[in-house]
Amino acid sequence: QVQLVESGGGLVQPGGSLRLSCAASPSTFSATAMAWYRQAPGNQRELVAGMPSGRNIDYADSVKGRFTISRDNAKNTVYLQMNNLQPDDTAVYYCNAVSLGARYWGQGTQVTVSS
Repeated sequence: QVQLVESGGGLVQPGGSLRLSCAASPSTFSATAMAWYRQAPGNQRELVAGMPSGRNIDYADSVKGRFTISRDNAKNTVYLQMNNLQPDDTAVYYCNAVSLGARYWGQGTQVTVSS
């Protein structure tokens, strides 16, 4: 059974940084595309950053220049480096993976940006 486990969320002050991780299991799982989404209270889930197979990395306009998505295939892990965090970035962040036409989601990790 495929599992995506996120970590790295927490409370940070405006201007701070966090690094989210998403580890996929089992080790034999191979995703053709991985992405990070987020959902704030009362809002729809939105794409933050995506690494589609064979295409350029996509970023939401609101995070361009501040967030960076990366992937370590050897560890079956995708990361989201988030810098200069702002209160509007407060949300539950979800990892997403696509493999053989199936879409998988992690359980989410809370990111709260507040002074």
